[in-house]
Amino acid sequence: MSVNLDELCDAIYDLVKSTYGKKNLKAMDVTKEMIAKFGEENCGKRDVKKALREMVDSGKLTYKYEGGSYVTLPPDAV
Repeated sequence: MSVNLDELCDAIYDLVKSTYGKKNLKAMDVTKEMIAKFGEENCGKRDVKKALREMVDSGKLTYKYEGGSYVTLPPDAV
């Protein structure tokens, strides 16, 4: 049984929010954290990629380019 997409989105948002201003997270960092949290059998790279895409498209998260590509909160959400 795989993790629910809404639950995954909430977990990703909480992770990004908890590290905001302290550490820049790459998409692969988020993927590794979610696999560690939910287990490899419940959460895969495709699941995290789909959740990230949905959250960026909805404006809940954004990508920041600063010597690399990072996932972060949008400036107006802070």
